[in-house]
Amino acid sequence: MSIVIASQLDDRLNNLIRAQVPDARVVGVAPGVPDTLPDDAEVLFVRPFRPFGVDLNGPPPKGWPFGVRWVQLASAGIDFYPPWLFDGPVVTSARGTAAEPIAEFALAAILAAAKHFPHTWISQASDWKWQPVTLLAGSTLGIFGFGAIGQALARKALALGIKVITVRRSDADPGIEGVERVADIGELFALSDHVVLAAPATAATRHIVNQQVLARAKPGLHLVNVARGSLIDDAALLTALAQGQIALASLDVTEPEPLPPGHPYYSHPQVRLSPHTSAISPRIFDDLASRLVQNLAAWRSGAALTDVVDPARGY
Repeated sequence: MSIVIASQLDDRLNNLIRAQVPDARVVGVAPGVPDTLPDDAEVLFVRPFRPFGVDLNGPPPKGWPFGVRWVQLASAGIDFYPPWLFDGPVVTSARGTAAEPIAEFALAAILAAAKHFPHTWISQASDWKWQPVTLLAGSTLGIFGFGAIGQALARKALALGIKVITVRRSDADPGIEGVERVADIGELFALSDHVVLAAPATAATRHIVNQQVLARAKPGLHLVNVARGSLIDDAALLTALAQGQIALASLDVTEPEPLPPGHPYYSHPQVRLSPHTSAISPRIFDDLASRLVQNLAAWRSGAALTDVVDPARGY
């Protein structure tokens, strides 16, 4: 039977769904809180609400959930959506769809720090002098958040001869040969030359990188955040940078986003700031479309959906 999908994504992605599910009718709808949807729409494909100025603590729209029986998110995290979205139809996330580009971005930040890019590059003859750079082989990378992104990054780092350590909430083995488990985030910071944050934003991870954790950091530590800005206590990080405990912070995410004009991160010499761009790659539309199509096939057959959101866990 034909199925109607209301999609907040643009036509580049919607056309991929149409091509893979010819009997589906994909109807484009505006991003943000849906005021109304097609009467026969059973599936809603949504973009994060927060970038569109939505009050995430506001009430649901009148008539929600309309006729929707399943909501597919276009993101792995759920913190950019209002709580009411998860208090109705089943919701699935796009967990893992952007793991490879985000892992590559984190690794690029580490390489840039070690090789002192862009400062290594010169533009005049008087600059022609040797500049020592850092060897990554034999260094230690700490990964906080060992889901799809953390695992993809670990494999790439191990291939470069980097020692990889991580923290797990349980006693479970990390599952990748060569990755070592440490006791807690404080030990992770104490042992690492580079730390990458790749954990979801939850009540438990809010400001988990705080004054106490930063005080334990190995001197000269490079901190990379490709997760959510809420994991870092910004005041504590600025203090740690000023005191030299942290040498460099590469931040692809912040709280809020975007940062207001004049925020210290914009001009800080030890901060490399990017506009939450690590997940954006030419493959993102294909990967998101494939996730929805995969889940759609399962939903229509009565099979289990992939990555059903558990609001209590925060992902």
